Amino acid sequence: MRTQVAIIGGGPAGLLLSHLLHLQGIDSVLLESRDRGYVERRQRAGMLEQGTTDVLRESGAGARLDREGLVHHGLELRFDGAGHRIPLTDLTGRTVTVYAQTEIVKDLIARRLEDGGDIRFETEVVELDAAAPSVTYRDPDGALRTLECDYIAGCDGFHGVSRPAVPDLRTFSREYPFAWLGVLADVPPSTDELIYANHERGFALHSLRSPKVSRLYLQVAPEEDIDAWPDARIWDELATRFATDDGWELDEGPITDRSITPMRSFVAEPMRHDRLFLAGDAAHIVPPTGAKGLNLAVSDVIVLARALTERYANGSEALLDGYSDTCLGRVWRAEHFSYWMTTLLHVDPAGDAFARRLQRSHLAYVASSEAAKTTLAENYVGLPLA
Repeated sequence: MRTQVAIIGGGPAGLLLSHLLHLQGIDSVLLESRDRGYVERRQRAGMLEQGTTDVLRESGAGARLDREGLVHHGLELRFDGAGHRIPLTDLTGRTVTVYAQTEIVKDLIARRLEDGGDIRFETEVVELDAAAPSVTYRDPDGALRTLECDYIAGCDGFHGVSRPAVPDLRTFSREYPFAWLGVLADVPPSTDELIYANHERGFALHSLRSPKVSRLYLQVAPEEDIDAWPDARIWDELATRFATDDGWELDEGPITDRSITPMRSFVAEPMRHDRLFLAGDAAHIVPPTGAKGLNLAVSDVIVLARALTERYANGSEALLDGYSDTCLGRVWRAEHFSYWMTTLLHVDPAGDAFARRLQRSHLAYVASSEAAKTTLAENYVGLPLA
């Protein structure tokens, strides 16, 4: 078997890359270890930068996004019992859109299959060769098969097989002393825009999944037991952390999903080895506070799709040679912003009274300074794609 580009991983990065390559007449085969149902049910972040929504629309994969996505023009920072709006669109001319990653995956799978794309679910990659590019995998029947190709795109996440195949990899990481307890609730959101709350008991986030479903988060300890958080305790803690002096109220409803997610920052360099290219979580992880993970993955595959298009159009590998440096420039900007948002809004369990006062002063500055608001807004809506 042979194709031009072998793609490992059927998340949004791999699926979007396959779609973008198809539009340029470049063949690909996508290998995904899970079954289609599992892939389409995975709950992941859903805050899309302007550049992400633009590429989905321009590539013909944004019809349902336009019908169901919730466009936001601002967000709220809430601390010391008061809310402070950051007018994203007024400051940048750009927007963000709430549209679940789960739905993006569904849309892209449907589009690839409609276009005759080759997606092979339930395939376990057992070996890859970056020099004489090929991928050996076990098919659903247990048979070993080898897929030869020109290039390999490793879009298989933090725990995938692609990154370990890169020799002499340099890694940079930071673990945070807290985690997020996230819940989905069948209740209309109590807000029209996201609320990022800083409270002495910890961070809280009120996000939106749809006009009828809310997504909410609480800062908890990394070792927290999910069973110690029944519905009543979750709602009580959320109400406490979101409380304002003017009596704002949080609506409650049935919780349909809950999980605890540790928080880390991670970058692997370089993002290329020979004919293997890493993209998305295979190369970098950000804490979710800045809503950058999915958007960074999209940025990576846009850069890679352009480079591969150039290679097949005129034989030039200049953009492929620059892939890692191009992507890492944006990755490190997003890493810094995500770190900044995380430390600005979360309570450090080891922090003292001095650190807490510094944090409150920083929050007050961001809420009152036009320059500080603009810096936050520019990074939050996403800097222009390279």
